[in-house]
Amino acid sequence: MNIKDLVVNKTAKFAYCTDGALWYEVDGFRFPVPFSETVGACFMPEHKAINLMRWIRKQLEENESQRRPQATK
Repeated sequence: MNIKDLVVNKTAKFAYCTDGALWYEVDGFRFPVPFSETVGACFMPEHKAINLMRWIRKQLEENESQRRPQATK
């Protein structure tokens, strides 16, 4: 999945809150925003996805790192 496809002219919508994170969704892709990284910020039900790119990128990298070991087996 390409990060540009997820952030350019897209809106991230709040999905749920659990385990110390706010979870947002863009085109079926869900990603967490940890409470520890929200201090002093205002998180609304919808944001421009590009403004949440930091956390989208982290989740994309996490997903990729979980796929790699499976591909080598």
